[in-house]
Amino acid sequence: MKVIDHIRQAKDTLVSFEILPPLKGKTINSIYDHLDPLMEFKPSFINVTYHRSEHVFKKKLDGTFEKVEVRKRPGTVGICASIMNHYHVDAVPHLICGGFGKRETEDALIDLHFIGIDNVLVLRGDAAKNETYFEPHAEGHRYASELIKQVVDLNSGIYLEEDIRDGFRTNFCIGVAGYPEKHFECPNLEIDLKYLKNKIDLGAEYITTQMFFDNKKYIEFVEKCREAGIDVPIIPGLKPITNKKQLSIIPRTFHVDIPTDLSNEIMKCKTDDECKKVGTEWLIQQSKELKAFGVPVLHYYTLGSAKVIYNVVKEIF
Repeated sequence: MKVIDHIRQAKDTLVSFEILPPLKGKTINSIYDHLDPLMEFKPSFINVTYHRSEHVFKKKLDGTFEKVEVRKRPGTVGICASIMNHYHVDAVPHLICGGFGKRETEDALIDLHFIGIDNVLVLRGDAAKNETYFEPHAEGHRYASELIKQVVDLNSGIYLEEDIRDGFRTNFCIGVAGYPEKHFECPNLEIDLKYLKNKIDLGAEYITTQMFFDNKKYIEFVEKCREAGIDVPIIPGLKPITNKKQLSIIPRTFHVDIPTDLSNEIMKCKTDDECKKVGTEWLIQQSKELKAFGVPVLHYYTLGSAKVIYNVVKEIF
């Protein structure tokens, strides 16, 4: 079932979760162990992130170094299939530009269609670890908007091979990312919204936001989106703070602000358990306010904090 249909048919705010694929060498049981307690809340869908490959240098016997491409978290398509088969819940794979050519992307979309997935979250993706700026694959897409166009084309039966006539039409529901505090590469929010509006005009049907810790920023973002003519559902992305290190890691990595009240309370904590208690209570209040505001879905980034997310959602649903 499509995400947009879940939202349209809902009578109240839905819940969804986002997970990381396990590191290579781990089994699918690591995903089941992570999700099993959360399935009590009957999520409408589960997002599965995708991480581009990395280049590492390995020393050879002759003392020289060889550049090797390594994908540390493979298996997104298989994980989505396992989630759908094991839990009978919709999976939403992330689809990124970085590290993929157009033909690889088309093949991945065909595989997703074959296993019954009809949702994708389309992202440009981050720069590779060894890059200062994002560099696209030589035969790939530079912008998420270009990737959206490829998905829309496939939904229309248009394949890269021009000799394919009357190709089968896929039926993907396309989600995109939104940034209440603007994308860090944009000079201002107005230009960021212009790009976001273009993605909606191309065919995206809903928006999932970057994490935020101040609900006012989400509410103002929604208002500005509506003023810009963006009328699709806007799903808030939420994450708890669980230790002091995150006070510097999260702003640096995700380019979001942490409210003074929250950071002050975290700084008073003497242990990680105390931090988790503060982070849990903050996220509970955030969630209650957003649910009262009438958000379509509360989407929780569960990475490394499934127990905290469980305690939060238990208070909301």
